[in-house]
Amino acid sequence: MKRKCFGEDLCPVARSLEAVGDVWSVLIVREAFAGKRRFGEFERALGVAKNILTVRLRKLVAFGVLEQVPAADGPRHEYVLTERGRGLYLVLMALRQWGEDCGGESPYVLVDRRDGQPVKPLAFHAHDDRELGPDDMELVPAAEVKRR
Repeated sequence: MKRKCFGEDLCPVARSLEAVGDVWSVLIVREAFAGKRRFGEFERALGVAKNILTVRLRKLVAFGVLEQVPAADGPRHEYVLTERGRGLYLVLMALRQWGEDCGGESPYVLVDRRDGQPVKPLAFHAHDDRELGPDDMELVPAAEVKRR
């Protein structure tokens, strides 16, 4: 059975998962944020098979998450995050926070570069700055919001 493509789906969640909806892709992006740029660096950091890494890197480039650029020190190339790829930082940190909330420990703490202090957990806030939980929000058709 051929897998359905969600790249053109109306749902932004489905479209996003088409680009980065597998473990290896998410971990490659994580490593790119950690400064990895070369195929071998990704391979060593993740312990992923070369064929899988090749496919995932091509997909991330095709979806505009990574860009392939010439390496400064020779004929090889490197992978750098695009603006679109950098937009995934919040998503990765939300996944990290969720993993910590589920009882997993981390040897790292996310801190503010300016003062070295831990950052507050991610949260949704209303227009009046109230913190909102899942029961405080709902998805409604965009046209309906304009009428409110």
